[in-house]
Amino acid sequence: MGIIAIKDLPARLEGGRTLAGLDLGDKTIGVAVSDRGLSFAHPRPVILRKKFSLDAAALLAQLQKDNIGAFVLGLPINMDGSEGPRAQKSRAFVRNMAGVTDLPFVLWDERLSTVAAERTLIEMDFSRAKRAGKIDSAAAAFILQGALDRLQSLGSSDRTEPDFPSGA
Repeated sequence: MGIIAIKDLPARLEGGRTLAGLDLGDKTIGVAVSDRGLSFAHPRPVILRKKFSLDAAALLAQLQKDNIGAFVLGLPINMDGSEGPRAQKSRAFVRNMAGVTDLPFVLWDERLSTVAAERTLIEMDFSRAKRAGKIDSAAAAFILQGALDRLQSLGSSDRTEPDFPSGA
């Protein structure tokens, strides 16, 4: 299916379907999943990256029991708003995933998500070693929570949705 706008998500999430948040790294994929009420993001175990076919299979297998209706993928936008090589890698990941799943993706501006996730883990008094193992899924939860909050505001507002932060 490819990329859709966040305003188009509610139709994809009917029947108790949930939303998955992803934070792509070079070595891991951080994963988070929403509750059925689409209110809260819950971190899941990271996926260690190997090669795309194995990564995609591991991701889809891990999320199968969560009744996922769509993905929110963090798009690493530069601070000046431009897209660099990491954003291109994220878009390529979506193109490749379109070959193995019909689930749509929403691209979400992830600027400073890892920084915010790390601050939260520090406030929770996680050691540096424990933070290293949880940071990617915490960042995925931060990305997903931003999208869930936006969905909530769309549901309670008559405003029209701008194209960004979904990036669609």
